[in-house]
Amino acid sequence: MSRRPKPRPPRSRVITPAGMRKLQAEFDELWTKERPKVTREVSEAAAQGDRSENAEYIYGKKRLREIDSRLEFLNRRMEELKVVEPTDPGDGKVYFGAWVRLEDEEGQEVEYQLVGPDEFDVVLGRISIDSPFGKALMGKREGDEVLVRRPRGDAEYEILEVRYGPGPGREAS
Repeated sequence: MSRRPKPRPPRSRVITPAGMRKLQAEFDELWTKERPKVTREVSEAAAQGDRSENAEYIYGKKRLREIDSRLEFLNRRMEELKVVEPTDPGDGKVYFGAWVRLEDEEGQEVEYQLVGPDEFDVVLGRISIDSPFGKALMGKREGDEVLVRRPRGDAEYEILEVRYGPGPGREAS
């Protein structure tokens, strides 16, 4: 009996304008700066002679493959993503792009923006709509209780506020 890896669940294909700008900036940096620099270094290392024991050449070729792989991934991913401007539909519910202020069982407040999987960053308060937390919040509204199932145990939150637009002290998405 062969064991196949479990297929990954499909990733959401939405991204905020700020998220797309970040992916495009990474692509541009790799394509216009990093790849030409590494290509130049590999050429210089190749000119030194025996490539089989030339660490700079071997490492440079490996780094070039990594850059090309990331460029290919970014290119494919940006083609399949749909840029969605987070807008308030006016029904008070949590949807893609919403900023949600929550209070946990101990009275601690946290705030997150629901974004696509390509732009989540917990430090910046951005969580993926594909995460268990994001899924639990979607469609809820201010005043609702939300149960989040986590590996370290379930947690309950109350939604204090739902809003759209830039977060406190953050750029607009």
